[in-house]
This record gives sequence, C-alpha cells and structure tokens, in this order.
Amino acid sequence: MDRPVNAPARALLLCGVVAGPLFLLLIVGQAMSRDGFDARRHPLSMLSLGEYGWIQTANFLVCGLLILASVVGLRRTLEPKTPGRAWGTWLLGVYGASLIWAGVFPTDPADGYPPGTPGGLPAQVSWHGLLHNLAPLGMGLALSVACLVFARRFARDGQRGWVLYSVLAPAAYLVLGFAAFPAQDYRLMLAGGGIIWTWAAALCLKLLTERPRP
Repeated sequence: MDRPVNAPARALLLCGVVAGPLFLLLIVGQAMSRDGFDARRHPLSMLSLGEYGWIQTANFLVCGLLILASVVGLRRTLEPKTPGRAWGTWLLGVYGASLIWAGVFPTDPADGYPPGTPGGLPAQVSWHGLLHNLAPLGMGLALSVACLVFARRFARDGQRGWVLYSVLAPAAYLVLGFAAFPAQDYRLMLAGGGIIWTWAAALCLKLLTERPRP
C-alpha cells in the first residue's frame, strides 16, 4: 500500500496540482492578450520574448520548480518497489527540469514576433535558441512515457479509468502535436500539451485526496 500522506507531502503534492493548470492558464491568457502574438502561427515559447516576455519566463521557471517539488511529494507517498515510484517520478522530474530549461534558454524571435521582427524563420538560430529547442522534446517524451509507466501501476490496482486516461493522454498529445505542422496551427500543439500537463496535476490530486490502497 502507499504511505499515508503527511503534511509536508501534502504541500508538495499540492505544488503538482497547481503546476499544470497554472502553466496552461497563463499561456492562454497571454496568447489572447499579447499584441502581435498569433497562437496559430507562433509557438507558445515565443511568449517569453518582448516587453512582457518575463511573464512566460517566470511561468516556465515557477511551474518547473512546482513539478520538481511534486516529484519529492510523490516519492514520499508512493511505496518503494512499486510501479511508478522509480521510473515514473524520475521521468516527471525530467518534465519539470525541461520547463526550467525552457525558461533559462529563450527561443529566437521569428515570423513577425515580437512586433518588428521580420517575417519567416530567423536567418541564423542562436545558441540559446538551439538549447531551447531541446526542452519541448525532453518534456514531451518524458511526460508521455511517465503516463505509460503509471498506466502499468493503475492496471495492477484494477483502476481501469486511470489506465485509459494514462494511455489516451500521451496519445492525444502526440497526435495533436504532429497534426499541428501539416495544419500549420500551433493551437493543436497547445491543446495536446494541455491534456498531458493536466494529467500530471490530476495524478498529484489523486494521491492527495484518496486513501492509501491496501
């Protein structure tokens, strides 16, 4: 059975509950209000550019730290040598670290954003732009595999709804992410991200609110 959730672990898990929705809401709010930003044409990382780019930079950093805190809470709550505790939490840690990485190394201006930037792709990608491009890859792959690792745990416990959720979330993320390129619409990628980011939050909420299973 999992361990009882004590007060410090509850606080750490609550960080994970907050992280996904906060990250998504701040992105959507900025995308709807930022002059010159077109969520269809511009990747969400470009919100970290321009006069108010510090908001998205802070969003990356704070939510990454919240995820890392939730990983500590998960490891304190999940019983050792059970599915998910080792690889699952490690992969969630990579997800959190990738968010911080994205905040530390900003992407490059492109396609008219921030306003005044020439249209199209930049003539040369900067060193920090190259490093930034590793963040979505690490974040997406780590979180997708974490879903499948925890799906195995839920299958062992007979929690079919959570098995289905943990399998469909990465599937939706990947399908929508790849569909964004031929459709030339980054909103599809954001929708897929929202599904899988909130899965991580729901996992923390589940452990925070349910009684340990015998």
